[in-house]
Amino acid sequence: MTSGGDTAALPADLAAALRDVAAADRLLVATDFDGTLAPIVEDPAAAAAAPGALAALRALAELPQTTVVLVSGRSRETLATLAPLPPTVHLIGSHGAETDLPLELDAAERDLLAQVRAELQAITDSADGILLEPKPAGAALHVRRATRPDAARVTAAVLAGPAARAGVHVTTGKEVVELSVRETSKGLALDALRGTTGPTAVVFLGDDTTDESVFERLAPTDVGIKVGEGPTTARHRIADPHAVVAVLESLLSQRKADLTRATDQ
Repeated sequence: MTSGGDTAALPADLAAALRDVAAADRLLVATDFDGTLAPIVEDPAAAAAAPGALAALRALAELPQTTVVLVSGRSRETLATLAPLPPTVHLIGSHGAETDLPLELDAAERDLLAQVRAELQAITDSADGILLEPKPAGAALHVRRATRPDAARVTAAVLAGPAARAGVHVTTGKEVVELSVRETSKGLALDALRGTTGPTAVVFLGDDTTDESVFERLAPTDVGIKVGEGPTTARHRIADPHAVVAVLESLLSQRKADLTRATDQ
């Protein structure tokens, strides 16, 4: 495996935490995509995981008693395209709304979704550099490529208009506002994962404000890692996606060694 980062460069407290969590009986490793596995880029369609990141996830997912999950605000279909991974790595899209099971909306949700999308389209048609990304249960408004005045004007119009509708749930992140007709969050997705996989410890990596709902739920025996700058409740912080690769490869190496020792005993 080609290393995307220097494991020796990890902060001492994080390296120690990874050594401890690698020995868990049942480990859940979950990570965000944009800004975590992949550097942020102006064109969301051009995002690509840092070298070594996907290989490390695949290798971790092959280990016994180890569940690996990619949790993203992207639609699950888009996530699968940007991060081609085997079925052993679970994909959760739209902040938890899309899982391995098909997403089914009722009639009221479908009607509300159509209204929200129509209003968003009318607002975004008035500005250049605005990307409207459809989701199965909503839509995401990306303003990174717009001028700052246009970004502010369009965002304000969305928040005052379709976002204020009854039954619409709003998630804000870095240069993005997402509207959904289903209440979702990465934190709720983590709760569901705990229930279905039964981990004794969790490692979660994320960079955005939407990842804080996960960090806030982590137990003392779990490891939460904030990627990049900004306030956070995570106990650990690293610089960028290349450091994420170092974390994943360090965890992989340590867990393989721990599992081998346990088998030999």
